[in-house]
Amino acid sequence: MRMRPTLSWTPTEDLPAGTTDPEPVAAALGTGGVLVLSGAGISTESGIPDYRGEGGSLSRHTPMTFQDFTADAGARRRYWARSHLGWRTFGSARPNAGHRAVAAFERHGLLSAVITQNVDGLHQAAGSEGVVELHGSLARVVCLSCGTLSPRRELARRLEEANPGFEPVAAGINPDGDADLTDEQVGDFRVLPCTVCGGILKPDVVFFGEAVPPQRVEHCRELVRAASSLLVLGSSLTVMSGLRFVRQAAEAGKPVLIVNRDPTRGDRHALTRVALPLGPTLTTVAGRLGLPFDGQAAA
Repeated sequence: MRMRPTLSWTPTEDLPAGTTDPEPVAAALGTGGVLVLSGAGISTESGIPDYRGEGGSLSRHTPMTFQDFTADAGARRRYWARSHLGWRTFGSARPNAGHRAVAAFERHGLLSAVITQNVDGLHQAAGSEGVVELHGSLARVVCLSCGTLSPRRELARRLEEANPGFEPVAAGINPDGDADLTDEQVGDFRVLPCTVCGGILKPDVVFFGEAVPPQRVEHCRELVRAASSLLVLGSSLTVMSGLRFVRQAAEAGKPVLIVNRDPTRGDRHALTRVALPLGPTLTTVAGRLGLPFDGQAAA
């Protein structure tokens, strides 16, 4: 029997309360060497919903699992139809003030690196360079048979040609770029194989139920070891892929600071949780640090 991945977490009453004072974040950044761990919450202000916040997509949508994708041709058809439609909207998202603030912190030498759980590429679009994509990127496609990587835009073009007139209206877009469509809207959507070997194509992202590559995990652990503190931005830390780095930092005696409006699974390991929206909070922090940064500027 397949085990379903952990999708939810219920806060306990003994968690420390959040604060509305961002000064501890500014103080940590002021000393430099900060490692950022970002989650879906940093991209909500760019129009990409998160999974678990207010109105999060898990309330209406169960993400595709690796096991279902690989075992069921029908599941792959549904996924690629929804993902193809979602890519049109997802691919047009632009960095918000939170992403631009992180890039400004990096430009001024305050960060050691950025680990992101997001697959949207918005940190890089904002100008961040030292980004580790923990869960991969929707901008790439991988063949499960031969391992060939290719740009998502190429597959999008091929799918457009193979499915002329595919223009359903989605009920919503999810953090993984998957649009909400009914089976009737999916219809007989045509899925395409790898052009090299004819194998199954998958976005180069870590699906629920799939393991993050061990070498990527170890690289992130090395970044935690080298950092002076860990700053978590917009992650509920529900899944172990991100929580393990919070636990590692706390066990090593490194300060953990979290900016997230809702309680997180890592709060008990944190020095503080700032319970405020990310964009305005990081813009305020940049101002306190005297960094030239316009939180309202276009990307």
